[in-house]
Amino acid sequence: METKYEKLVDQLEEILAKNRDAEKGYKKAAENADSPSLKSYFQNKSRERAQFNNALKREMIASYDSIDDNSSFTGSIHRVWMDVKALFSADNDESMLEEAIRGDKAAVEEYDEVLEDSTLPVSIGTLIREQKTKIRTDLNRIKSLEDLD
Repeated sequence: METKYEKLVDQLEEILAKNRDAEKGYKKAAENADSPSLKSYFQNKSRERAQFNNALKREMIASYDSIDDNSSFTGSIHRVWMDVKALFSADNDESMLEEAIRGDKAAVEEYDEVLEDSTLPVSIGTLIREQKTKIRTDLNRIKSLEDLD
């Protein structure tokens, strides 16, 4: 039986995996985007997700001594970004943007789940809240990019 501690660490490792996939997906989308503003947006999102992971890894190591950064993660989370990456390889700005929005909405939900855990260390909770806020802010701003020709 999995302990509450192990479940939390697994959830945090899932966030690491999802952010790693998002970083790659956004990078691929930037390569395929026709719109200069969308290309720039995807490049920034790719860099942001790499920064999210670096910060989260540091906090997890400080709180838990070690992490399994290469473990197997929940299939549904991984599939979301695999779907996004597949659509990012299509050469369609609107589809890529829609899938980026869908992926970010899923990320917000995952962050919310982690924040519900009462055993979450304060430093990690603060970081997760900051990252979630950034993703939410970007989701609100992205509406201007949806009207691209």
